[in-house]
Amino acid sequence: MAYEVKNIRNIAFLGHQGSGKTSLVESLLYIGKGVPEKGEVEKKNTVSDYLPEEQKRQQSLQCAIAPLEYKNYKFNFIDLPGNDDFVSEIIGVTRIIKGAVLVIDASVGVQVGTVKHWQRLKRRGIPTLIYLNKMDKEGVDFEERLAEIREKLGHTAIPFGYPLGKESHFDGFINCVDMKARVYNGKECVDAEIYEDKMAKAEELHGAVVEEVAKTNDEMLEKYFAGETFSTEEIHESLRQCVLKGELTPVLVGSASLNIGIQTMLDMFIEYLPSPFDLKPIEAQDEKGNPVERATDLKAPMSAYIFKTLVDDYRGAISLIKVNSGTIKIGDDVYMNGETQKVSSLFAVKGKDLTPVNEINAGDIGAITKLDDAKSTMTICDPKSIVIYKPVKYPSAVLFKAIELTNKANEAKLGPALQKIQLEDPCVEVVRNNETKQLLLGGVSSSHVDFVIQKLKDIYKVELKTSPMKVVYRESIKGSGEAEGRYVKQSGGSGFYGVVTMRFQPAKENTFAEEVFGGAVPKNYFPAVEKGFFEALQSGPLAGFPVIGVKGVLTDGKYHPVDSNEQAFRMAAILAFKAAYEKCKPIILEPIMKIKVNCDPKYTGNIISDLSTRRARIQGMEEEDGSQVIEAYVPEAEIVDYATQLKSLTQANGYFNREFYNYEEVPEYLKDQVIAANKITE
Repeated sequence: MAYEVKNIRNIAFLGHQGSGKTSLVESLLYIGKGVPEKGEVEKKNTVSDYLPEEQKRQQSLQCAIAPLEYKNYKFNFIDLPGNDDFVSEIIGVTRIIKGAVLVIDASVGVQVGTVKHWQRLKRRGIPTLIYLNKMDKEGVDFEERLAEIREKLGHTAIPFGYPLGKESHFDGFINCVDMKARVYNGKECVDAEIYEDKMAKAEELHGAVVEEVAKTNDEMLEKYFAGETFSTEEIHESLRQCVLKGELTPVLVGSASLNIGIQTMLDMFIEYLPSPFDLKPIEAQDEKGNPVERATDLKAPMSAYIFKTLVDDYRGAISLIKVNSGTIKIGDDVYMNGETQKVSSLFAVKGKDLTPVNEINAGDIGAITKLDDAKSTMTICDPKSIVIYKPVKYPSAVLFKAIELTNKANEAKLGPALQKIQLEDPCVEVVRNNETKQLLLGGVSSSHVDFVIQKLKDIYKVELKTSPMKVVYRESIKGSGEAEGRYVKQSGGSGFYGVVTMRFQPAKENTFAEEVFGGAVPKNYFPAVEKGFFEALQSGPLAGFPVIGVKGVLTDGKYHPVDSNEQAFRMAAILAFKAAYEKCKPIILEPIMKIKVNCDPKYTGNIISDLSTRRARIQGMEEEDGSQVIEAYVPEAEIVDYATQLKSLTQANGYFNREFYNYEEVPEYLKDQVIAANKITE
């Protein structure tokens, strides 16, 4: 069924690992009559955790869509992993949704993952409801939890529900907006009268809600101070505007396992979360790079964004799309990545199930297959009205492990398997380093890389062994030096005769020049000398690393009218370089990375102290959305395992990105150590 834009809600479910997101989505589907029977994580029969690896681990590993048709509205629930290792899933989805539920386990409270998700939602400006789950567990104190939420997540959090009973006697809640109680009767939640001993607290919280309503505009404020009563419609509409603007975050209480708070939440999705129709036009660019906008309107030209790619053995690449404008239909010509293709298949998505459909409207989510070279972050649009949405930027891989096949018979499997994994997870990086002869697999953490390796073993049947990544050093020179290179072999018949005198000096980049006078070396041999010079730079005499920052100058030489040839002068240049190298004050250069560390400000001291032991140079610090961002230059050799150490230093709160900056000289006290550990032998 196609829904009007105003009747669609795209809602992400986030929370620390184990907070109960998947169970909550399952409860919503069941109470909303989207599934005949409620699935359970432990029974491995939920809609969203359908991968064998998810069922085995009993945790979400990728985003899953669970749609629900409810009261003539369509909800697209998107269940997201709580584990930081799968941050690409969260980043991709938070680009396309404008409503979220942050799930908190009431028995443990606000955790590191809770704060990270909250900060991401705030940066994106996504209206959010907080669901305090597992209120029936031991040791839960609502007032304590509410104070913690307001302290760690901000004072916009305000209770829309107040629990009735506690721990094993938790049996419902008071809706503090409408002043109604919902009580669990052993099977379901039903309307009930507010307990007399809870009335005073309910009225206090209702008063706090009304006070927030009064702040929305001058007219409401005057009415409030005049002692007039707000109508239910006025309260709901004012609260909706506050939630949409991020000025207010409703806190709900319940238990997904007992289906408490679920019906109320479904109704609140309609009342308080935005439809795509409520959103501002989405910014994009035309094919010339000029800024344009697309409104979420059925009459606008079609445009869609690929926010996730799945790989299926039978269907190939499955692109999950959010249609931003217009309608995409079977048979349409669409423009993507510089090419026009025809739409041959569209699907509605529910967990692992794909149901063929003829069209997908603006504001809705679905899937498309059989688009050549489709990848996450790409835009699909009407060829007659081209727009390109800004691609989301994923974190760079920060930890690498070298992988090697244990069975060479699997060689043909490895490449395609890695390509599929990279399509599904943009945070996975694969680099073949020809200098160290290593195939490197990179991810956002050690456990992330380990998960990918396990996936290669379990799904693609590729057995691997791992080893530490080798840092790629360089050699260079600090001084100038000159030497003669002689390559003379004359033993009858055609021989070899090439003699060159060359000067080598520091330069910004490797270059060759000649200053030969009087024809000591004929010009036709200059290219051979140049070729020999650059060949010599490929492996430096110190440790076999490539040599950079050298200018080679041919100054003199000798030739033989019969035995001289290009090979002789090429070899003579190589010998001249080796002979002069020690005179040029050779040095080892190491790669320097530019890193940005993001953490809670309370860990700043620990991080600065640790970075100083890693020879880092701090470039700056600034606060960004309540987090501390530290920028530094640090040798790559010092951060090979930094992702793991940073987790330990910040209790899993911190993360970082890295990019290559430049090469710098290895300190003298480490030079011999680096050479000994990395010397490349023939």
